[in-house]
Amino acid sequence: MEKRTAFEHGFIHRNPNSFFRYDGWPSVCKDDEGTLYAAYSGFRARHICPFGKTCLCKSTDGGTTWSAPIVVNDTWLDDRDAGVICLGGKKIMVTWFTHPIDLYLGKLKNHIVNDWPGSVSVLEQYPTIPEDQNRGGSFVRVSEDGGATWGDIIQLPVSAPHGPIVRRDGSLLYLGKEMWAHDESTPDVIIAMESRDDGKTWTELGRVPLPDEEGIIWNHLHEPHVVELPDGKLIGMIRQERSFGTIYQTESTDGGRTWTNPVPLGIHGLPPHIIEHSSGALVMVFGRREVPFGERAVVSYDGGRTWPDEYILRDDAPSGDLGYPATVELADGSLLTVYYQIAQGDSFPSIQYTKWTL
Repeated sequence: MEKRTAFEHGFIHRNPNSFFRYDGWPSVCKDDEGTLYAAYSGFRARHICPFGKTCLCKSTDGGTTWSAPIVVNDTWLDDRDAGVICLGGKKIMVTWFTHPIDLYLGKLKNHIVNDWPGSVSVLEQYPTIPEDQNRGGSFVRVSEDGGATWGDIIQLPVSAPHGPIVRRDGSLLYLGKEMWAHDESTPDVIIAMESRDDGKTWTELGRVPLPDEEGIIWNHLHEPHVVELPDGKLIGMIRQERSFGTIYQTESTDGGRTWTNPVPLGIHGLPPHIIEHSSGALVMVFGRREVPFGERAVVSYDGGRTWPDEYILRDDAPSGDLGYPATVELADGSLLTVYYQIAQGDSFPSIQYTKWTL
């Protein structure tokens, strides 16, 4: 059932007059003092380009106004997507990934050059990148002081746009897709990994099975996210690409060691981000890359068994280059969802937000 409520829209970062005006793939979290953090890949030239940086904006007034971006990472490669979570106090973690250098100089080269011919001179410098900094992968990094300073970059074998979650016992659970963790002869699967030292080390818990569905392969499944319920059950959501932009659901009742066969929800959207609201409702947001383009949410009141309510947060985007929404609950129980899409009058996407209520 489609639900209507009051919506308030705004910008977190928008820079339409710069060459580096493309921002995308955000996440959001709130620390113990109420400060909001929105992480994203910013200062880009295009959807795929050599320039992406991991950026972070902060808000101390519930998301009404936002700081200028802090650049967390500016590696040799394109720092793409950005997850952010609070580990307690002012301690926050960001996540991101990079493509390996041979992908830019091979499969993606023509795409990049055709989109922006000026990139040729940049790509010509790529063979000079130090070998220890030219391999793709998934990474995490922690700040102890709300983003002022950052610790070491730590690599792990799985990736997801919004990174891990903090479980009720304080440990981290990362439901992610393998990313350049082995040679191409082995398919990349979805794995649950755990850290009990704030991301310094990670151990594998269990693997999600391939859906029992004719014709589906691991290359169809990407970008998962997970939520932990009060009884410890884990509900994982997965982007499925075989049919355009749908979401599959899997569950674990043993802490992430075993997972049920993923099943389709019949939702047209991607990728998922899911949280538990203080009311007990589960809120899942996703981007819709079909007409009408925009951002949507579905809500479950029975622990993820059914998803009867759908909210249209936005349906005014001019193209399908949008989405990757993530949601945080504010102090008054309202919700703030961040995402990227093109604003009216602009030619490239910016980081935006919508405030709304159940």
